[in-house]
Amino acid sequence: MSLTFEFASPAPVPTPAPDRVTLFVDVILPLPLPKLYTYRVPYELNDNVVIGGRVIVQFGAKRTLSCIVAAVHETPPKEYQAKYILEFIDDAPVVTQPQLKLFRWMAEYYMCTLGEVINAALPSALKLSSESRIQLHPVFVAEGSPYPLDDKEQRIVDALGGEDGKALTFTEVGDLLEVASFHKVIKSLMQKDVIFLFEQMADKYTPKVVKKVRLAEHFVTMAAVEQLFDTLASKPKQVDVLLKYLQRVPVHHNEHLNQQGIEKAALTSSPHLSPSAVNTLIKNGILEQFDQIVSRFPLEENPLAQMPFQLSEAQTTARDEVMTLFGQKNIVLLHGVTGSGKTEIYIDLIRNALDGGGQVLYLLPEIALTAQIVTRLMRVFGSRLGVYHSKFSDNERVEVWNGVLSGRFQVVVGVRSAVFLPFDSLSLLIVDEEHESSYKQYDPAPRYNAREVALMIGNFQGAKVLLGSATPAVETFYMARQGRYGLVSLSKRFGEAGMPEIELIDTRKLRADKKMHNHFSSDLLSAMESKIAQQEQVILFQNRRGYAPVIACQDCGYIPKCQSCAVSLSYHKHAHELRCHYCGYHEGMPTQCPACGSRALRTQGFGTEKLEDDLKIMLPQANVQRMDLDTTRAKNAYQQIIGDFEQQKTNVLVGTQMVTKGLDFENVSLVGIVNADAIIHYPDYRAHERAYQMFVQVSGRAGRKGKKGKVLIQTGDPTQVIFDKVIRNDYLEFYAYEIEQRREHEYPPFTRMIKLTVKHMDQELAQKAAILLTQELVDRLGRSVVLGPEPPYIFRIRNFFLQEIVIKLSREHTVLKQAKLDICAAMDIVRDQKEFRQARLVADVDPM
Repeated sequence: MSLTFEFASPAPVPTPAPDRVTLFVDVILPLPLPKLYTYRVPYELNDNVVIGGRVIVQFGAKRTLSCIVAAVHETPPKEYQAKYILEFIDDAPVVTQPQLKLFRWMAEYYMCTLGEVINAALPSALKLSSESRIQLHPVFVAEGSPYPLDDKEQRIVDALGGEDGKALTFTEVGDLLEVASFHKVIKSLMQKDVIFLFEQMADKYTPKVVKKVRLAEHFVTMAAVEQLFDTLASKPKQVDVLLKYLQRVPVHHNEHLNQQGIEKAALTSSPHLSPSAVNTLIKNGILEQFDQIVSRFPLEENPLAQMPFQLSEAQTTARDEVMTLFGQKNIVLLHGVTGSGKTEIYIDLIRNALDGGGQVLYLLPEIALTAQIVTRLMRVFGSRLGVYHSKFSDNERVEVWNGVLSGRFQVVVGVRSAVFLPFDSLSLLIVDEEHESSYKQYDPAPRYNAREVALMIGNFQGAKVLLGSATPAVETFYMARQGRYGLVSLSKRFGEAGMPEIELIDTRKLRADKKMHNHFSSDLLSAMESKIAQQEQVILFQNRRGYAPVIACQDCGYIPKCQSCAVSLSYHKHAHELRCHYCGYHEGMPTQCPACGSRALRTQGFGTEKLEDDLKIMLPQANVQRMDLDTTRAKNAYQQIIGDFEQQKTNVLVGTQMVTKGLDFENVSLVGIVNADAIIHYPDYRAHERAYQMFVQVSGRAGRKGKKGKVLIQTGDPTQVIFDKVIRNDYLEFYAYEIEQRREHEYPPFTRMIKLTVKHMDQELAQKAAILLTQELVDRLGRSVVLGPEPPYIFRIRNFFLQEIVIKLSREHTVLKQAKLDICAAMDIVRDQKEFRQARLVADVDPM
């Protein structure tokens, strides 16, 4: 859809008939605006208004935007004169009433605007965008201009070209002229009738179109086909094409099959057929070519769909307990050890929900998991299954969105953004690996946690929510222990598999004895060699990507730092460059020290890339692959890496957190945690919880199908308390210790936390703004609940200096609601100060 608006003088508005109603709509603009805007509906379009539909409006002097209709009424705004809606895009809602209710709750709870929620929720292909553009005036193209053009004007004319209708956005004009102020140049060109200005609005969503061919209608009968073969007897290549077509489309059995035809590519790409013969048949009117809109997710049933599925006795018992508890509570926690078969229970529950006519949302923390899970779910649910995550193209995401609206997809498996999909009859939500921090959105707003949003969706739609994890979040397990959630436990692994054997390796002692090989102990290396010789596989976990986190000069101590962030640059050997993992800045690897000129530059520390390189040298017989952010940027990279490992093309998989999250490989018998200490010693009250979860989760990848796995953990301090709990797989003891620490220091679940971050490019102004904000908060909330301000561990990111304030609040709903109002009032006071106008104030509710 392409709409063009030229802003000339508005046409006079006809006087309405006395019986006609004047309608107004409140719209949600995809902008961080505190209030909704009201627009007037043209009388002739009164019947077109749809709550949840998209409309195009003018916002500001020249800008046009698409937005969502949130309400329809007859009350004009008092503060301004309502503009008319320019265009209606949809005749049916693209956002449902349950979604609008959820979006309002998210905006209130996470202290952001409805526009920010809508901006995050809608696939970008559903959000229409506009920007002022310029194009050569037809008069100038035909006749030229009697007025002379200066250098800047001529550069614009040259860039616009001739008669091909090329247009430039204002941004492109600024880049072309390399100046910030260029509007006078544009105004001059308009006065000379060289260019004209317009707003172009383009609907980004485009359906997938395939070229198809079919027999011309008068050749469909059997007699006509026989005559056609006689006519083409001397043209064997064209006969081959026709035979192939009739093989795929047997019109002699059913003439109606011809109407659908086949994809042209099925003929032109065949190695045994001539593309030119296909085109000749089309040219001669024997074949007809036509376009057809098709789905990016074909509806053909998977041949494995509805395959039989059998739960074990333990799984059946757990399933029955979940169903019983769902009769009493809306939320149930399924606490099952790694490898206990939780996924099979999920599938059985999904099937029951679908049999009852409901929809199901199955959330996963990482895209990496979807490849394996989708395969398993597709075998059961076939074409009723939709998949939704950020690696999909805009058009693919729109198709899933529309598929949920239409009821085509009854089950959706997706990552955190899937909570925004337009469900209206959910009966079951599953949050797998519910403890994962990946469910939390950090930037931009809304800074939501998909687990908490799923709980609220369940509340709004009367759906049941199942939370699953081998290492539940402390807050979740506390709720289950308090009776707020139901609790079901699976304490044994599925089948004959036992829990892995876990050993600690004291790297400090081994370094003193000179028994470390780079970053590998001799025990870990020999264990890997043994497993590879036995045709078994190994996973190595190192929670840092890149080759080395630091490059340092051995003579003067210089360390390259990011220009925009207060961090050192990490070395990436494959790209031969230094990168910032916070802002993306990168530069080439220097050959000598920029400070003293020395060539004694050495790497310090190690990441996944260095482990991969070292292993290829130390274990030349092994096929080593790496899975981290750098190797999984491409759309299908996850599937490729996981597929190679599943098919045992890879012996050793080195990875970051991605390898800890729910992946199921039958042939993995050894897991190595290369540097456990870096995970434990982190300045955060959740550090021990996260370390325990990571260690247990990655250990759970070892040993399946009757094989007892082994886990080797390298640490410089094996006496730490957390290791004993990991070795004994004793979550209850870990929880008992952790909950007492939380209670003593008043951390969640005993309080709610809100973190406020003040950002400014001037360090002194950032500190002054934070101090003022703290004073305002203390006046409203009291000193005891306001902590800070203080700079975070990384105090400068993307040229902004940071100051943080943490607020601890009672869990009572009324206290939290009033506190948020007080916080917003305090933030507004700081924003209103002239010297802090450039400061950014960010609220993060329930930070992780």
